[in-house]
Amino acid sequence: MPAPQYSLPDTLERIYENQLALEAALMELTLLVERQGSVEAGGNVRGALETIGENAGYIKQGLARLRAQGPD
Repeated sequence: MPAPQYSLPDTLERIYENQLALEAALMELTLLVERQGSVEAGGNVRGALETIGENAGYIKQGLARLRAQGPD
């Protein structure tokens, strides 16, 4: 039986990829804001980006475990 088109691991993988794309976009905006002199705002965003980065590793490991378990 073929795997479902929208399996949980596939859906979560897409959410993870969106998270990485948003992280990259936020970093670009942070650099722009900092160049314009808003160092405090840049620092706040960098703090949020740090949390995103830390969680990315856990998400990737969880996805690998789900994939290793096979179809849902």
